[in-house]
Amino acid sequence: MTKTSAPTTSTIDHWVSGSRVPGSSGRTARVHDPATGQVTAHVALASAAEVDAAVKTAVAAAEEWRSASLSKRAAVLFSFRELLHARTDELAAIITFEHGKVLSDAAGEVARGLENVEFATGVPQLLKGGFSEQASAGVDVYSLRQPLGVVAGITPFNFPAMVPLWMCANAIACGNAFVLKPSEKDPSASMFIAELWKEAGLPDGVFTVVHGDKEAVDALLDHADIAAVSFVGSTPIAKYIYERGTGNGKRVQALGGAKNHALVLPDADLDLAADAIVSAAYGAAGERCMALSVAVAVGEVADGLVSAIGDRLPSLTVGAGSEPGTDMGPLITREHRDKVAGYISAGADAGAKVVVDGREREVPQDGFFLGMTLLDEVTPEMTVYTDEIFGPVLSVVRVDTFDEGLALINANQYANGTAIFTRDGGAARKFKNEVEVGMVGVNVPIPVPVAYYSFGGWKDSLFGDTHMYGPEGITFYTRGKVVTERWPDPATSSVDLGFPRTR
Repeated sequence: MTKTSAPTTSTIDHWVSGSRVPGSSGRTARVHDPATGQVTAHVALASAAEVDAAVKTAVAAAEEWRSASLSKRAAVLFSFRELLHARTDELAAIITFEHGKVLSDAAGEVARGLENVEFATGVPQLLKGGFSEQASAGVDVYSLRQPLGVVAGITPFNFPAMVPLWMCANAIACGNAFVLKPSEKDPSASMFIAELWKEAGLPDGVFTVVHGDKEAVDALLDHADIAAVSFVGSTPIAKYIYERGTGNGKRVQALGGAKNHALVLPDADLDLAADAIVSAAYGAAGERCMALSVAVAVGEVADGLVSAIGDRLPSLTVGAGSEPGTDMGPLITREHRDKVAGYISAGADAGAKVVVDGREREVPQDGFFLGMTLLDEVTPEMTVYTDEIFGPVLSVVRVDTFDEGLALINANQYANGTAIFTRDGGAARKFKNEVEVGMVGVNVPIPVPVAYYSFGGWKDSLFGDTHMYGPEGITFYTRGKVVTERWPDPATSSVDLGFPRTR
């Protein structure tokens, strides 16, 4: 980060009350093209005062938006959906330029975000309450779900479009105003989304973007007018967000880190498993909270699995995400690339067998590139196993039995996603019933739920009681109210000090 009032490159502003608003704090952060290492822009970093001003405009907008009819909200969401679909290629190019992931992966990210928007277009159905006629003599009872007011989302660099769409689509559909604090590493996707919301007819102030660092985050967590906060990021920060937010009386869902395991049984289709694991481990350079970072090989499958995975890596192309034919792009920053490379060294020093060394891969020298790494004979005390590396490093842990592999997964502090590869329906059923993980795949390597279910892990992968998007997202962004109603004949009215009875 730099302190500068006169950057030599373009400046990325905030989005407040339906337009771009320059920052006034005098602080900015560099934005890079990870494929070249070049600084492409400076993003404004909001002060607490700027956050406060932005939230105040959102408060005013929320008052009007909550009164908008469900039909009006759905119409805006349908319009936003059409714009997002039509301009997917533009948004994907922005993501690739600032994040580095390949264009096809970026387009896939937008598509999964689009699914959440499509779910939210059903808000008239999603907000239907219950009704009980004649619950007592002349008394009807019904339930409502009403918006919270102003809610905030704090999102990570690895999915600069999808994760904001996980949050804002449901939040806005439910009648809230939404304030987004995206990652300062790749902020342009959020500004593109803001433009689309405006073009779709969303009233000014209902969607706000404030860029920033810890000062902006703390200002949102402390602000009296922010009713709820959604977060996706690392476990230490998720815990901080949860504790500070709930300490200020807010509703918080904070998704943390992961160490996702794939349990491979001896009867698995080896080619299918190897293809799936390579795709899930190295896609987006491993910078996914649902990436498979550990393959747990049971018994005699281990040698064949390691060989099959290793054989697939030389044919994969590492390069700029915008180049045709590229399979894996760079990491987000030079510092992160060096940190991931350090984990490879630590694993080797601890006794892991380096089958494929990404540090030796011939890659472009100007950007933040690192090749795919495969480590065998990893043991649970090694840092390559215990830590969330968030890079293109796959560890293979060998176990003798199914039960040993299941116990290994259940002992891990993280519990975001997991998968099993097998032809045995009984083993798969036992695994999905007994594994202590929030999202489970059976011969599916990245079990991210579709938009009409909800996303979230267990243990140190989630702080809070509600998972993200889908039905639980609707619950998170609303609060319930129950109305008990009677229209009696005035002639029958009398005083009764007893407890209300329904019989």
